[in-house]
Amino acid sequence: MIKKIKSRKLHSKDNVIEPEVIKASTANHTSHQTKNTNYDEPKKSNQSSRETKIPDQKQDMNPVTLIILVIVLSLISGCLGAYFMLITHENSTTTTSGGVTTSTAKLNETNSISEAVENVYDAVVVVEVYNDNQLVSTGTGFVYKKENGKAYLMTNNHVISDGKMIKVLFTDETELEATIVGSDVYSDIAVLSVKDSNTIKSATMGDSSKSKVGDTVFTVGSPEGSDYAGTVTKGVLSAKDRLVEVALTNNQTSDYYMQVLQTDAAINPGNSGGPLCNTNGEVIGITNMKLVDDTVEGMGFAIPIEEALKVAEVLETEGKIIRPYIGISMLDLSNSYYLWQAGIMVPDGVEEGIAIYSVENNSPADKAGLKKGDIITNLAGKEVGSLAEFRYELYKHNPNEEVEVTYLREGKEQTTKLILGKSE
Repeated sequence: MIKKIKSRKLHSKDNVIEPEVIKASTANHTSHQTKNTNYDEPKKSNQSSRETKIPDQKQDMNPVTLIILVIVLSLISGCLGAYFMLITHENSTTTTSGGVTTSTAKLNETNSISEAVENVYDAVVVVEVYNDNQLVSTGTGFVYKKENGKAYLMTNNHVISDGKMIKVLFTDETELEATIVGSDVYSDIAVLSVKDSNTIKSATMGDSSKSKVGDTVFTVGSPEGSDYAGTVTKGVLSAKDRLVEVALTNNQTSDYYMQVLQTDAAINPGNSGGPLCNTNGEVIGITNMKLVDDTVEGMGFAIPIEEALKVAEVLETEGKIIRPYIGISMLDLSNSYYLWQAGIMVPDGVEEGIAIYSVENNSPADKAGLKKGDIITNLAGKEVGSLAEFRYELYKHNPNEEVEVTYLREGKEQTTKLILGKSE
């Protein structure tokens, strides 16, 4: 059974470094006045002393030399003054013209992601979906591969699923009709292709497993269509490996679980299929959904790029994902009304599992002895409490694999083994 992931507050205690204070010495230095020591003058000889006159060695400076010295010093002072004026002018951060002061300072933003955005920006496209020449929906996509004269683009399946014709609009306003190479409902991945050219840029693929919670991330997309194409939003990687329930229809029952990245970067209608990037401008995910609730803000999700590329590789060659099946129709135990209509009785105390509504003839389930009314509680060693959990665990396997199924029949637990079939 898939356990709900509880959010934990990550508390980081800041390291406070107290500055080392150098204290000035408070000792008073007493100023002592040194008395001049008078030495006794040599005693005068009884003989008359000869006074020797020492000639004055100070001579007047040559006037010519003095003039040259003054000129040289003036030149040096002038050059230094001009240099400092030039430096001051170059470092000036404002200019004034017509009474208006304008900043000329160079902007040095340490937290800017502009270079990272440039690395991916021209690889992002607007995806326009048409039916009978009428625009029915828009989304976002990006070029992830160029090979054999084709440029391959990735977007979400739900972006293109209702369309008959797809057009992609590049940043240079080039518009091309795209071919749907393949798509898959449960992974929500679709691959498109257009004729390659030198003007088409491919994004660089990253690895979400190398990103850490709290890392800066950004999206590039087309919220509300081409009018706002190339919109960049910035946030952090809020969480990894989130299991999110997905409803493929508008009913209240979830159909599938997706393992996704969580971000608080703004994701709006039209962003679906666009890249989630790291600060190198590398794609680490594909934005595909957000939590919509009046009490919730800033909870968007993206498919990890590693998983998306695996799906895309299969779609390029097969056009679709071949998934395993066992040949049953199912109901959640929470659907009490439909269970009552089908005549399926759930034993007291049983709250999790899926009820078999019908079994196809000659299907893997039929061959394994499963019947209508059986309640499956475990698949291949994993507890399954709902239809979404059952599909999530089933699709981890491949056709022709043997798996063990645990189920309840008339309140008694039983097990059987079956060989998984291949979906058409």
